[in-house]
Amino acid sequence: MTIAVVTAKSSSTNKNAIHPQPRPTTVGVVTFSSENPIRVGVVGAGGRMGATVCDAVVADPRLVLVAAVDPMHAGKECHGLTIGAELKTLADAQAEVVVDFTVAAAARVTLPWLGLHGMHAVVGTTGFNDADMAAFKESFTSSSCLIAANFAIGAVLMMKFAEQAAPYFETAEIIEFHHNAKADAPSGTAMVTAQRMAAASSEWAKDPTQHEVAPGARGGEGPAGIRVHAVRMVGMTASQEVILGTAGQTLVIRHDSNDRVSFMPGVVLACKRVAEIPGITLGIDSLL
Repeated sequence: MTIAVVTAKSSSTNKNAIHPQPRPTTVGVVTFSSENPIRVGVVGAGGRMGATVCDAVVADPRLVLVAAVDPMHAGKECHGLTIGAELKTLADAQAEVVVDFTVAAAARVTLPWLGLHGMHAVVGTTGFNDADMAAFKESFTSSSCLIAANFAIGAVLMMKFAEQAAPYFETAEIIEFHHNAKADAPSGTAMVTAQRMAAASSEWAKDPTQHEVAPGARGGEGPAGIRVHAVRMVGMTASQEVILGTAGQTLVIRHDSNDRVSFMPGVVLACKRVAEIPGITLGIDSLL
């Protein structure tokens, strides 16, 4: 018996984009008001996610794209801007908020620099460790930094639902699906989901497997022994299933992002409201 299958899908047509009311916001050295657009820079602007972020910023009347940075695409044009190779491009353009969609190694340099220069950061890069987070907390004293494993509203709800369901089941596994160009595994979303589920319940059954015919067949062992499986496949964008089981029943919670624009309402919302939350914030839950 299957209790329920919960499916939350995000597609390229978003009829429920979030439009928060304009409000003046002051934190640290940057002041936002409804009278002037927020000046946004994008690091990783030449990548697929970065380019989509640039499109979203340009499309929103409360934001203005003032700088684009990407050493791998320096010199190319982006919405009338020339993509810069160095972070000083952001300072020269007087960016107030900087969106980072790169890789952890690059972001470890970028984020402290942004904090030092009093710029707010909205970060979609994952793979940070405890030492990284400690360093970021020291850096962002006069500005704010929001780091999210996933900006899709449906994905945020998926993680919340999985966390709420965890105490009622003793077994759970996570399967995440991504395009074949994603370099890291498992995804940040999968790991955050496992962490939240593990924190919500301490009673998880042990894996009964005694012998793996194919090494790795049971996936990676996440927090509390929750197994996490990563699929990399041509044609995929980003999807995740959380499967929970107990006696005689299972619950499947699934989210699909079929287009990168599914992440943009969350990114845009974060750009507008990051200054309201001092220090480091993980996830966009508190903004919803």
